[in-house]
Amino acid sequence: MSDARGPDPDRLALHHGWTLRAVPGPQLPPEIDGRTVPATVPGCVHTDLLAAGLIPDPYLDDNEKALTWIGRTDWTYETTFDRPTGDHQRLDLVCAGLDTVATISLNGAEVGRTENMHRGYRFDVGSLLRAEDNTLVVRFDSPYRYAQAHRDRLGDRPNAYPEPFHFIRKMACNFGWDWGPALVTAGIWQEIGLHGWSVARLAAVRPLVTVDGRTGHVELHVEIERATDLPLTAHADPPLTARAEAARATDLPLTVRAEVAGVTAEVMIPAGEHVAVLALTVDEPELWWPRGHGDQRRHPLIVTLHGPDGGVLDDWHRRIGFRSVRLDTTPDAHGAPFTLHVNEVPIFVRGANWIPDDVFPTRVTRDRLAHRFDQAAGANVNLLRVWGGGRYESDDFYDLADERGLLVQQDFLFACAAYPEEEPFAAEVAAEAAEQVTRLAPHPSLVLWTGNNENIWGWHDWGWQETLAGRTWGRGYYLELLPRIVADLDPTRPYWPGSPWSGSEEIHPNDPAYGTTHIWDVWNTDDYLRYREYLPRFVAEFGYQGPPAYATLRRALSDEPLAPDSPGMAHHQKAADGDVKLRRGLDAHLPEPRDFDDWHYLTQLNQARAIQLGVEHFRSHRGRCMGTIVWQLNDCWPVTSWAAIDGDGRRKPLWYALRRSYADRLLTVQPRGGGQPGGGGQPGGGGQPGGGGQPGGGQPGGGQPGGGGLAVVAVNDGGQPWRASATVTRLTLAGEPRAKTTLDLDVPAYASVTWPLPTDLARPDDARRELLVADAGGDRALWFFAEDHEVDYPAAEYDATVEPADGGHLVRVTARTILRDLTLHPDRLDPTAEVDDALVTLLPGESTTFTVRSAAPLDATALTTHPVLRAVNDMQGRAPY
Repeated sequence: MSDARGPDPDRLALHHGWTLRAVPGPQLPPEIDGRTVPATVPGCVHTDLLAAGLIPDPYLDDNEKALTWIGRTDWTYETTFDRPTGDHQRLDLVCAGLDTVATISLNGAEVGRTENMHRGYRFDVGSLLRAEDNTLVVRFDSPYRYAQAHRDRLGDRPNAYPEPFHFIRKMACNFGWDWGPALVTAGIWQEIGLHGWSVARLAAVRPLVTVDGRTGHVELHVEIERATDLPLTAHADPPLTARAEAARATDLPLTVRAEVAGVTAEVMIPAGEHVAVLALTVDEPELWWPRGHGDQRRHPLIVTLHGPDGGVLDDWHRRIGFRSVRLDTTPDAHGAPFTLHVNEVPIFVRGANWIPDDVFPTRVTRDRLAHRFDQAAGANVNLLRVWGGGRYESDDFYDLADERGLLVQQDFLFACAAYPEEEPFAAEVAAEAAEQVTRLAPHPSLVLWTGNNENIWGWHDWGWQETLAGRTWGRGYYLELLPRIVADLDPTRPYWPGSPWSGSEEIHPNDPAYGTTHIWDVWNTDDYLRYREYLPRFVAEFGYQGPPAYATLRRALSDEPLAPDSPGMAHHQKAADGDVKLRRGLDAHLPEPRDFDDWHYLTQLNQARAIQLGVEHFRSHRGRCMGTIVWQLNDCWPVTSWAAIDGDGRRKPLWYALRRSYADRLLTVQPRGGGQPGGGGQPGGGGQPGGGGQPGGGQPGGGQPGGGGLAVVAVNDGGQPWRASATVTRLTLAGEPRAKTTLDLDVPAYASVTWPLPTDLARPDDARRELLVADAGGDRALWFFAEDHEVDYPAAEYDATVEPADGGHLVRVTARTILRDLTLHPDRLDPTAEVDDALVTLLPGESTTFTVRSAAPLDATALTTHPVLRAVNDMQGRAPY
């Protein structure tokens, strides 16, 4: 069984020779009943049945619906093994993760029972082992049956979906979400094996790392288990009383040593004691910084446990980072901020929400995570929020975040439901939280614990109080138990009771002026221009849907033809009235699609524009607003969703919009002044704001700036001042200038500066035929004075050439007319193909070159024409369908 120490002769992984069978029941399909199949461990039932050819791929078409019986079935895993060699006082069966309601038996004797996917278990099994042919059986009871039994016992509680996910400590989104399938898993989902040891072992090592001025401190908390401690199982031999007597007779003093950055410390643990605290002080350590602020310096921390003779009994190795973190929520004139400080530098969070990257966690390898993290960093994301309806992620996840400087906000696992606080749940939550806080303590990337996702908000606003009628709903977890555990085990990190949360029960939990807020009236009921009506302190969730890449759809769906409402498309749209909301967004901003290809391009474009508009608006108020966490970075299967990276790992246009709007240096045109913006100003091509109506009067569409106006805002999240000469020009769609001014940008590090524009720039002569262009070196911002379906675009005209390049092609496009949001979709020609840029707006005479990487040569004509190469105005003159 592997761990951070690498191969260990005292650890035997039990990952081979497993079989899987269903416990007979009326719901079993005939082809499953009585079958025994090979099982992969770690793994789960679904992936084993899929590998055996007994079920269809649940991600394709509507196969998901035919597989609901799996979660309502009991399953048995079984393997045999020989007792490991070596002279050990203890042999423990170590189960890092069992999903979820499990009974473990060894050679016919029950070892233990578990009912929590989110924690590990250890059982003393030495007295049950024989030399050869030991039989280990793990039976998993139906998660549905378990959850429904507790629901019936405790009384139902409201949640966002008609599933009992809040009555079992299991990954909630297994039961389906508005972006995920209902595939309720079971299985040995993490490592399992035997650990042989003698005298004592390191049961828990918890480094609390802080920085005070130029001095680093490690307060190292160590817990040990002695071989003479009473076992957890009831089959001990000799009897427990005799074992207790033996413990008192044979306990010995032990020594713990620790070393980091050339500093060592040592402490003795007296006989019979189990805890030690070591203090290590490091002068002027090299610090760990978030990406974009400095290097990610980490230092090996080595902890060893020694017996009375000085021999090493156990060891523990991790890499830690010296950094300080604090959360500023001090009330001010605007309410109360939510500003994260790392090493006393305030960080503007450019974040994305993270969901499980696959419904079946063992398919998420370190390489896959590394690729996803590279994609996040490529979009200029600096924080990932691990959402509370998923899982505590793997060690690889946090290690990669440490390595790449991606900050992590970790939710405790509660989402969108009223959770019972009665037993067995209270004890399970406490054990789970303590284990995970201890496990994650070494990671410098982890900067914030959050109590739940939307549950306090739900209790306030979603009609729960009357339904609950006084029953528990989770408040005790979020405001009492969890903050106490974090304060006791890891006071170096801040804890925030919920997302959203205002900082006080006296203030509405989703008040934008206080703490964190979620903005979901946009998407659910309102146009995305409403983002501009918010001046939040920190936006922890906001999002807008778009379909996945075309190649992803074609792999997952057999619909012929594809249509927005074809059967497969409809099944892979999980949001309530999702297609209606997509259509509402198109109607407000874009031309009428004439076919599915238009619909696909325009809905992806509208998603990108909505989020870019929100991000640029929030960033333009830097200082008052200090963070945005877009919903969401990734998907777990092929689906129309809010993700920037789809379920097959392909970057949607939203990804390119994020890369621009999250850049260290952002130039943006924003409505400013006494009046409210009207109509539009959605982000346009090249990641710059554009499109939409102009400010004035608060009325949608058209209109002139009333009491308000326009301003250029330069945001600098880099560590050096931004100095440049900028030009702002009002010109026609044909490129003819109408008014112009020059600005001298001088933006300090980590700051923003706003320049109101004169009236002759902010007011067009003809809103349907003009735009505003701000240029500062390589940074450009656009503002269109009308919505796209109102703009008098010329039909798209351009010249395009294709040249072979190493590993792909260079596609050069030169505009003869304006080309709005020019986007290349090479995956339509080769599913492996990727392009380096998207959403580029060209003025007449301008050129851009796309770099396309593909495994096979691509047809040059197809690469430069509809539907692969698209612009908003390539639909001019064509009838809608």
